[in-house]
Amino acid sequence: MSKFLFVLTRGLEDPTRVTRALQLAKVAKEQGNEVNLFFTDDAVVLAKPGMVDQIKAPTGDEAKTYFEYLVENQVPIYV
Repeated sequence: MSKFLFVLTRGLEDPTRVTRALQLAKVAKEQGNEVNLFFTDDAVVLAKPGMVDQIKAPTGDEAKTYFEYLVENQVPIYV
């Protein structure tokens, strides 16, 4: 098992990066790794309930799906 820290600095203005970071964190957790998220700069807005629900990448991926998985699996999120 490895340890991962995902540091997200982008917020609503960059849905692709937000979605991709959350997706990679989910994949790492699914593979049995220890995962932590750290939101800083523009990403702090994502900690507010409901904000991540608005984020959708051009590929159609929704950040909400990945974020909900991480919360349900008790991945620590630091702001």
